[in-house]
Amino acid sequence: MSRILPTIVGAQFCCTSLWFAGNAVAPNMAARLHQGPGFVAALTSAVQLGFIAGTLAFALLAVADRFSPSRVFALSAALAAFCNLGLVLPGLPVAGLLGCRVLTGFFLAGIYPVGMKIAADHYEAGLGRSLGWLVGALVMGTAFPHLLKSVGGPLPWQTVAWATSGLALLGGAAMLVLVPDGPYRRAGTRPALTAFLAGFRQPAFRAAAFGYFGHMWELYTFWAFVPVVLAAFNARHPGAGVPVPLLSFGIIGGGSLACVGAGLLARRLGPAWVAGGALGLSCCCCLASGLVLGTSSGAMLGAFLGFWGLVVVADSPMFSTLVARHAPATTRGAALTIVNCLGFALTIGSIQLTNRLALLLPPQLLLLPLAIGPALGLWALGRQEMEV
Repeated sequence: MSRILPTIVGAQFCCTSLWFAGNAVAPNMAARLHQGPGFVAALTSAVQLGFIAGTLAFALLAVADRFSPSRVFALSAALAAFCNLGLVLPGLPVAGLLGCRVLTGFFLAGIYPVGMKIAADHYEAGLGRSLGWLVGALVMGTAFPHLLKSVGGPLPWQTVAWATSGLALLGGAAMLVLVPDGPYRRAGTRPALTAFLAGFRQPAFRAAAFGYFGHMWELYTFWAFVPVVLAAFNARHPGAGVPVPLLSFGIIGGGSLACVGAGLLARRLGPAWVAGGALGLSCCCCLASGLVLGTSSGAMLGAFLGFWGLVVVADSPMFSTLVARHAPATTRGAALTIVNCLGFALTIGSIQLTNRLALLLPPQLLLLPLAIGPALGLWALGRQEMEV
C-alpha cells in the first residue's frame, strides 16, 4: 500500500508533461510554420478542446467507473504519447499539428481525472492530502517542458517532444503494473448517459463545482500567458535578459508546493476553507496585476508572478476533494470527469478572450479580466456552507 500514492503521483507527473509540451516549443514551431504571436493561444486551446471532448466522452460512457481505472490510465497514456509526437513530424501542416494537439488533449482525459478517481478509490480518508500531491504532480508535469527547453542548450527543440512522450509511456506502464484497483472502488455495470448529472442535484456538490469553474477561468490562462508576459518585459527592457523558459518553469512549477501544502493544511482547516482562502488571494493578484505588470523591475515582476503561481493553483486539489466527496459513489469517476470537462471548456473562452484583449489593452491590464472567475467562485462557495 505504501507504493500506491508515490506511483500515482509519479505517473501523473510523467503523463501530464504532455500538456504544455507544445507551448514550450511554440516559438520554434511558429517560426517553422510562419505563424504569428497568437500561435501559443491556438496550441493551448487545441489541447483544451481535445480534453473537453475526451472528458465528455469518458463521462457519458462512464469509462472510469465501468473498467479498471489503472488500465484506462495506461492505455490513455500510450495513445497520448503517440499523438504528442505530431510536434516533430516533418512537413506536417498547421491544421495537422493542431489536430495532433487535440488528440493529445483527448487522451489526457483518461489521465488527469482518472488519476484522481484512482486516488479516491484508494484513499477515502485523507483524500485532500492525497489529491494535494496528485495535483502538485500535474502542476510540475505542466511546467516540466519549460525546464526541458531551458536546460536543453544545444539540443534540438524536438527533444522536448520525444522526452515528454517517453515519460508518458513510463508513467502509464508504472500505473498498470504497480497500482491495482482500489478498495473503495464501486464499479458501474453499463453506460449511464445522465448519471454524471446526479451530483448537481446536491447543493454542496454544485457549490464545489462552481467554485472550481471560477478557479479554472483563471488558472490555464495565467499559465499560458506567463511566458508571454515575461517575453513582453524583455521586449520593453532590452537589457533585462529575463530567462523566460526557466522562470516560466519556476512560476508554474512552484504551484506544486502550494498544492501539497494546501492538502496538509486542509487536515486542520478543511478543504472548503483552504479553497476559499486561496481563491481570494488569487483574485487579489488578478486585481493587483494592473499595477505590477507595468513595473520596470524584473525582480518585482518575478516575485509577484511567483506568488501568484502559488495561490492560483493551491485551491485546485481542494475543489477536487470537495467534488469527489459530494459525488455519488457509483458515479464518482463520471462526476469528476464532467466537472473537469466543463471547467476546461471555460479555459478556452478565457484564453481566447485574453488573446483578443492583447490587441486592445495595455500589457499591464491584460490579466485583469481574470478576476471575474475567482470572484464568481467565491460567491458560489459563500452561498453554500460545506462541512468537509
